[in-house]
Amino acid sequence: MAEPIRILLVDDEEMFLQSIARVLKRKGLDVHTAPSGPAALKMLGQGRFDVIVLDVRMPEMDGLTALAEIRRLDPNLPVVVLSGHIQLEQVGKAVCGGACEVLLKPCPIETLITAIENACERKAIARECK
Repeated sequence: MAEPIRILLVDDEEMFLQSIARVLKRKGLDVHTAPSGPAALKMLGQGRFDVIVLDVRMPEMDGLTALAEIRRLDPNLPVVVLSGHIQLEQVGKAVCGGACEVLLKPCPIETLITAIENACERKAIARECK
């Protein structure tokens, strides 16, 4: 049996973070949470994740800055940006910064799961091509 997809979910909205984590866990995913960009970077240094789901608007460090740091630490780690407050310019910056998908909150859970699964598949295919 394959190991479940290991996700780091990063969002400063605690209720949203916990409710999405709970739903994703029920769907069989291995979900870890971080309430900020710095907390996510610390967790990234301590363990392996298959995908990061990252909010854009957060205090301390916004999601685009966190994305740049994630890319520096692991250029191949898929990042799905999920935000309720994103402008077209930020979408462009997220994609140019290496986000594999940008989703707008509220997002149907099946859409989020599909984005996570697709990101993992693309990563696996890229590994095979090397």
